[in-house]
Amino acid sequence: MAERVGAPVMPRPLQRIQVYAVQDRRSSKVLKRPWVVRWTVDGRHRSRSFNRKVEAERYRSELLRAVHDGARFDPATGEPETWQTPLGEVGIHEWARRWLEGEWDEWAPRTRKSAVEALARFIPLAVERPPRSADELGRYLRRTLVPGREAERDETTERWLDRSCVRLKDLDRERLRAVVRTLMQKRDGTPLAPNSAARLRATCHACVLAAVDAGAIEVDPWPRRTKSQSRRKAVRKKRGVDIRSLPDPTTMDAAIDAMANDKPGSLVYQAMTAVAYYAGLRPSEVVMLRVRALDLPVDGWGRISVTEADDGEDQAGDPKTGDRIVPIPPVLVKRLRSWIGDRGLRRDDLLFRTASGTRPNQQNWNRAWKRALAIVGHDPLRVYDCRHAAATTWLQAGVPLGEVARRLGHSVDTLVANYVGALETDEEISNAKIDAAMALPPARPELRSVG
Repeated sequence: MAERVGAPVMPRPLQRIQVYAVQDRRSSKVLKRPWVVRWTVDGRHRSRSFNRKVEAERYRSELLRAVHDGARFDPATGEPETWQTPLGEVGIHEWARRWLEGEWDEWAPRTRKSAVEALARFIPLAVERPPRSADELGRYLRRTLVPGREAERDETTERWLDRSCVRLKDLDRERLRAVVRTLMQKRDGTPLAPNSAARLRATCHACVLAAVDAGAIEVDPWPRRTKSQSRRKAVRKKRGVDIRSLPDPTTMDAAIDAMANDKPGSLVYQAMTAVAYYAGLRPSEVVMLRVRALDLPVDGWGRISVTEADDGEDQAGDPKTGDRIVPIPPVLVKRLRSWIGDRGLRRDDLLFRTASGTRPNQQNWNRAWKRALAIVGHDPLRVYDCRHAAATTWLQAGVPLGEVARRLGHSVDTLVANYVGALETDEEISNAKIDAAMALPPARPELRSVG
């Protein structure tokens, strides 16, 4: 018997490819390319649109020929592997689309939106020749970078991107240094806010780094931060919340009551403000509260399970700092029980919607809040300041730092840095305790008789 050498080579799993007939979408006024070819790779739907029927038919025939020849299809692009351009020759716009598609399912809605925004700013800068209108190209990319929107791509713009975008193999540190410098600036040339700049930089760097990991680029070409930049970041002083500008609990109660007027929408904003203050929730968390997230006993304290937040497009995303459970006082429990009962809300319903069923407008909410503050004679504040007022109230009431941080979804370090002013009274309380201890007469040792 012949000796077996090495392990057997396992065959690659068979793919399920299905190619559909060309679709005529000329009745749609939105699509610029009405002839659509659709196919699936292992159940995952793909599509590509064309201006003319003959182009669509030709592309479909090529797909069918590849299936007949037994070609393997790339899961990332959906096309036969033999059609693939070497990664180094791929333009940065095409690589960004592949990278987004690969990461999309793992990201929360807010992360998806942020990544598309960052790359829509990055790509127009990474070109051999500038576009006629960077703003127009940016708007186009915000639409078409999103996976699944291939039908919205414009053929003329796509040809320009193919010709003009830098190839992955040509990305070097010198070229990227100029790109990143512009990326970190506003239109007027002034620097972006530090948080926005860091977010843009991190997203675009992650996209380029993925190309390095895929072998399209030999070494990471992303420009490193200079020591002076790092030093400026290290010594930047973090600004805390000015607690002197925040209302005390009595003023907060009066301002919330003053929000109600003859307009139906005022009751919605009043209830939302009560939740923001009594529970310390972010506005984005308030507008995505559902009935099922509430534990509202008949008597005593209740709880809110914070598991969703608005992603900016009226869609549910993850809270900024993760899920948490927040106790709520009886005054809010009573208000919410009444709110749910009066409107007949069901378990999965959102608590706060307008009469037309849409998300309450943030600007209208701010206006209603400022109007109420004016009525009670207080300076204008943002709705977000209700959360600051809640944190300050809890700290000054003596709630332990760890518990306040947990309710807000913060770390203790962040809490202390932001609300250091609210802790100033701790010094007075501590001094009083030390005075009391020092005022006690010293204990005399007990004398014992000897022998």
